Amino acid sequence: MAKGRSAGKAYLFAILAVLAWSTSPTAFKLGLRFQESYQLLTGAALTSTLVLGMVVLLQRNRSSLKDLSWQELGFSALMGLLNPVIYYLILFKAYSILPAQVAQPVNMVWPIILVIISIPLLGQKIGWKSIAAMLLSFSGVILLSIQDGHACNETGSRMGVLLALSSAVIWAFYFIYNTRDRRDPATRLFLNFCFATVFLLVVGWVKGHPLPESSGGWFAAIYVGVFEMGITFVLWLLAMRYAPTTERISNLVYIAPFLNLVIVHLVLDEAIYRSTIYGILLLVSGILIQKMINGHATSK
Repeated sequence: MAKGRSAGKAYLFAILAVLAWSTSPTAFKLGLRFQESYQLLTGAALTSTLVLGMVVLLQRNRSSLKDLSWQELGFSALMGLLNPVIYYLILFKAYSILPAQVAQPVNMVWPIILVIISIPLLGQKIGWKSIAAMLLSFSGVILLSIQDGHACNETGSRMGVLLALSSAVIWAFYFIYNTRDRRDPATRLFLNFCFATVFLLVVGWVKGHPLPESSGGWFAAIYVGVFEMGITFVLWLLAMRYAPTTERISNLVYIAPFLNLVIVHLVLDEAIYRSTIYGILLLVSGILIQKMINGHATSK
């Protein structure tokens, strides 16, 4: 009975997290109408720092902040520079160029990129099944980039796809290096955003106008800071904590690109391309096949 309640909580938290992440692409596009990507990111990072700070306090993890070494602080600063600063600046630039229905799923190819960069970094070997799964996902990326033929000859669209792929590469590197950090997840993410916010504010003040300058800009930044970067992360952690097995819960995240299609159509009035639907199906299929291959390899 207790297991059933735990599983129910896990699915509830996971579904709430997926629903929030599904709205993020629309929030990005709307936010970029009011401000530059740098202002959106600075406002969102500041908001997320406050949210994660409250989470750390509620978890009573203040002692974990007091015992930090200079080496750990330096690592947090480096990770904060990688994510959110570099990652989101590139991602927001991709969103400023591409339709939301294209940018979001292309960015989701990071698990496949993770496998590729794990070969030289971690010395992992891959078989022909993994290679086939990667090719399946990347064929989905190619379909997504076509946009029903509307973007074949547009340099800007090709640049947008390249930026979305680049952000996926950065996230894969961030994921690898972050797994080596054994500190509490909320604490380490809070520190990442603390340093990132300082970086963004300092550079922004030198450039001028680091923060959103309109109510619409602030609303979008706060929404992104809470539902893309802040509280949604906590919901996902809770889902992982209560889940009897994390595999089923983690697969729910791949519902997000399909929900995203509905939201961007209704809110942004984007016409959904057939190539987008087929591209997402291929991309997600490749990722799920790769996960099954990794699962079998781990269980042996």
